[in-house]
Amino acid sequence: MALFADAASFATSPPNTLWAALVALFGLGYLVRTIAEAIYDIYFRPLSKFPGPKLCAFSNIPHCAWFLGGRQPYKLLELHKKYGPVVRTAPNELSFNSVQSWKDIYGFRQGHKTFIKSDFYDGGSFAGRGVHSIVSERDVDAHGQMRRYLSHAFSDRSLTEQEDIVSTIIDAWVDGALKRGSQENGFNIGKGYEMMTFDIIGDLAFGETFGGVDTDVEHPWIAIALGALTQGALADALKRFPTLAMIATPLLRSKIKELTEDTRKNEDFAIDLIDRRIKRGSSRKDFMTRVLEQRDPDKVSDLQIAAHASDFVLAGSETTATALSAITYYLLRTPEAMRELQKEIRASFKTYSDIGSKSTLDLPYLGAVIQEGLRIYPPLPIALPRVVPEGGDTVDGHPLPAGVIVSSNPLAASLDPANFEDPEAFKPERWLGENQRDIRDASQPFSLGPRGCLGRNLGYMEMRTTLAKLFWKYDMELVNTELDWHRDSEMHTLWRKPALWVRLRERAE
Repeated sequence: MALFADAASFATSPPNTLWAALVALFGLGYLVRTIAEAIYDIYFRPLSKFPGPKLCAFSNIPHCAWFLGGRQPYKLLELHKKYGPVVRTAPNELSFNSVQSWKDIYGFRQGHKTFIKSDFYDGGSFAGRGVHSIVSERDVDAHGQMRRYLSHAFSDRSLTEQEDIVSTIIDAWVDGALKRGSQENGFNIGKGYEMMTFDIIGDLAFGETFGGVDTDVEHPWIAIALGALTQGALADALKRFPTLAMIATPLLRSKIKELTEDTRKNEDFAIDLIDRRIKRGSSRKDFMTRVLEQRDPDKVSDLQIAAHASDFVLAGSETTATALSAITYYLLRTPEAMRELQKEIRASFKTYSDIGSKSTLDLPYLGAVIQEGLRIYPPLPIALPRVVPEGGDTVDGHPLPAGVIVSSNPLAASLDPANFEDPEAFKPERWLGENQRDIRDASQPFSLGPRGCLGRNLGYMEMRTTLAKLFWKYDMELVNTELDWHRDSEMHTLWRKPALWVRLRERAE
């Protein structure tokens, strides 16, 4: 009887009391559910056996905070040093940094299904126009078709044909560098590298440069394209918290509008340049000549070509400029390496005109300097997420259920003492001859497998030629001696590099 009396009393309670009770009941239920889910995620989920911060086991908050904060690669390096070669970084995600993980996640394994790209790649440039690019396409067969007709633009034959285009821009930049670099305060050579590499890719992809080398002024598209990349971290965070996204979207309306407009401008620039290039026509053997020769017009639209070209510009310029900047910084910080490189280059070439993409292949120390620069500061810092296929599979010997998101972290692999001795020291010698102390294959700056970078050989050609010509012709010194490259870097999909101010002078004979 008392129970019925309590129920009747509750039913006749004032509205405010009733609402308060319902809110309290809802809040208690939500709290109980959250605690229960956290306990399950930490102790009973299939990934519960993997080490990592407890908060990461049941929440995406740490992942988003690290990504949005710009220091994610360094945090993951710290976690791998603490927990080992596999770390649980989110409820359904694992980060690896071993050699075998690179092969298992990104390579081809006989009898194994492909680890497809995660939904992180959805919603990028041109997605709103109904097309995907070579970077954003997740479907394995569709990507394979794209790669087949695009690969002709990056073949050895094509690189040979493109060398004059590349060298002409490098020569113009190297010649102009002395005027800028001989000033008392020097110049930001990192920004100079960007001007040069964007001009190279612009000329190869569209048949016209962005004018950066000639004018020393950044083309508006470069700033827009790089700025649009910041949407990656924000989009990833909102995707992980859909309820929060519904609340935050109105509050972030102006920011989202700005990012959306930048993405649209980025697309419009690419479409306009491709339209002009196709209408103009050309027999010159640049990227676009090869791509247009190989495509089936009934299957590959001009819009699709523009999407690919937009990716070429970013992937083929910013990463190369980043590598050149890091290599230059570490050479200036490591005088013995600088002296050895200059000695090799200057002893190998009597004249500046002798330096080319093929002749620099015979410089082992230059090759080692480039490999060490790519290791110590991977130009693509973001771990590329993949999905364990249906039926499950193994990564580095660990059985994993289908649907788990996995990746190999470039920085954590390259700077972990488990893979490289004295990993934070710039030692080109580790890439020369026999080396039993380092696990060289832990460094994969261009990834590997069917999704590996198409333009890696072009990147190597640009780096070899630029460094050989620059250090054959000039002596260089660092202006900002307080600069710490890793401390002062941030990652927002790509690196946000610190300014690298240097002074140049004609080489001392």
